[in-house]
Amino acid sequence: MMSSRRTRSCCCLLPLNEDNGRFLLLAIFIVLYLIAGATIFSTIESPSEAIAHNRWDRILKNFSESFNISLLELRSFLRDYEAAMAAGIRADALRPRWDFTGALYFVGTVVSTIGFGMTTPATVAGKVFLIFYGLFGCAGTILFFNLFLERIISLLAFVMKACHERQLRRNGLLPPTVRRGSSVSEVDSLVGWKPSVYHVMLILGIFAITLSCCASAMYTPVEGWNYIDSLYYCFVTFSTIGFGDLVSSQNAVYKYQGLYRFGNFMFLLLGVCCIYSLFNVISIVIKQVLNWILKKLRCRCCNKCHKSNPRLGRRNAITPGSRFRRNKLSMETDGNYDSDTEGRRLSGEMISMRDLTASNKVSLAILQKQLSETANGYPRTVCINTRQNGFSGGVGALAIMNNRLAETSDSRYSSSKNQCFGLPTTRN
Repeated sequence: MMSSRRTRSCCCLLPLNEDNGRFLLLAIFIVLYLIAGATIFSTIESPSEAIAHNRWDRILKNFSESFNISLLELRSFLRDYEAAMAAGIRADALRPRWDFTGALYFVGTVVSTIGFGMTTPATVAGKVFLIFYGLFGCAGTILFFNLFLERIISLLAFVMKACHERQLRRNGLLPPTVRRGSSVSEVDSLVGWKPSVYHVMLILGIFAITLSCCASAMYTPVEGWNYIDSLYYCFVTFSTIGFGDLVSSQNAVYKYQGLYRFGNFMFLLLGVCCIYSLFNVISIVIKQVLNWILKKLRCRCCNKCHKSNPRLGRRNAITPGSRFRRNKLSMETDGNYDSDTEGRRLSGEMISMRDLTASNKVSLAILQKQLSETANGYPRTVCINTRQNGFSGGVGALAIMNNRLAETSDSRYSSSKNQCFGLPTTRN
């Protein structure tokens, strides 16, 4: 009695829902990440901020003494200048803010969620219109990013699968009679093959770095920035952070102005889409780490439970009728059923022959149904919970990448289990 209470209390330490546990663990990591980032940036940037304040105070004091202007009047003038800067007025000649090309640049930063802050609406009508315009514009742009992600993942999967098949041919692992693109090659050789999320992340990372280096090589001579500032601008812009301290294409006149603005538009479009895809692939890796941590915590807890409960060795005792009810429920949910080990209970009661035969009939019916679906070309995953790998379902980009990469696919978890039934590997 004491051991069962100890077991129940130990298992209750972990969240009952794995999704909630993953969400809580990620929230804790994000808080710790924010604290670590704030500590590092405060340590790096605080001395520079103090030096800048002291230098600015000396400049104001010297200017006030040189031109016999009080500090109050000087600070009032600086506030007026800050208001002019907020309206888009600069000391140097800049392009008009609200002509058609300037407004087009502004709405581009709105719908892409970059939001540099260089140009902002000053009228009440403009602010109200921005609320509704940004609502639908941002939603449509996010949909565009998701569709771009879907196509770039499909393209990379196609190219990597072709390279993988070519490597197998070169190593002699494919029959010489099998031709590329044939149905025999697809079914017998590369069934269920999907690219690894790490390979996709590496390719997207290399492409993002290459794109940023090329864009920085264009911004450095045209905008007059140094190369590090150009790389910094590329990351801040492509990731849609958009601080606004550096903004491209703001001068009134450029050499080869039309070509430069077209190149700037293409770099921004490709960079934002690429970094968005890269961020989502990295999120898959982060989710893998969270699943691994939860698995370790669950295994450690289960080991303690197994050690504290001496009745775990009795695996042949199940609750009468429980198996039949569980299988009946699984048939109604179209194949979402528990495995044999999950159906056993530790009650110590005997099972009747009637319950035994009924459960076997239900299991046989489910197996026959899946064999029929497999023969008709509609195979289903056998002996696997659809949430086993922690990547089923999902919203937005996670739903797009679900079952498209090797680490988010159920096939690699179900292939070993399908062999126990003599079923072919699930084809995705």
